[in-house]
Amino acid sequence: MAKVRRVLGVDPGLRITGYGCVEVREHGRVRLIEAGVFRFKAGLSVSRRLAELDHDLGEALDRLAPDVVAVEKLFAHYNHPRTAIIMGHGRGVILLGVERAGRTLVELSPNEVKRSLTGHGHAGKEQMQDAVRAALGLPARPEPPDVADALAIAMCAASRSP
Repeated sequence: MAKVRRVLGVDPGLRITGYGCVEVREHGRVRLIEAGVFRFKAGLSVSRRLAELDHDLGEALDRLAPDVVAVEKLFAHYNHPRTAIIMGHGRGVILLGVERAGRTLVELSPNEVKRSLTGHGHAGKEQMQDAVRAALGLPARPEPPDVADALAIAMCAASRSP
């Protein structure tokens, strides 16, 4: 019997961080384990939100016990450099948490994740939500879109890791 693996995908954000855990069974069949978001109040300082992200991620890593954790590589749009810098803080907390938990880390480009589910690297939010819904046999689009993104990250990592 093939080994069952768990993959946790994380879509970092400092207001909402999406997460999605899937189980990969024999023949590459993927089953949803859990998905949701960590929400952080906008009025909190960045340092407080980072501390909450660290706490929430640590709890999820303990509860879900993934073999692999996948996160998107940092993407910076030249019109929004400040956003990339702030996102880098969140990614840093996630990378540290994964290392601290002793889990295998996979980093994926946003285009690679989109291409793996839709066939092209420039899919929009709704297209990604529909692709995730179809791939996991869900009755509706995952909401908010951060959940769909996290699940897409997990499924992309599941398809490429041994």
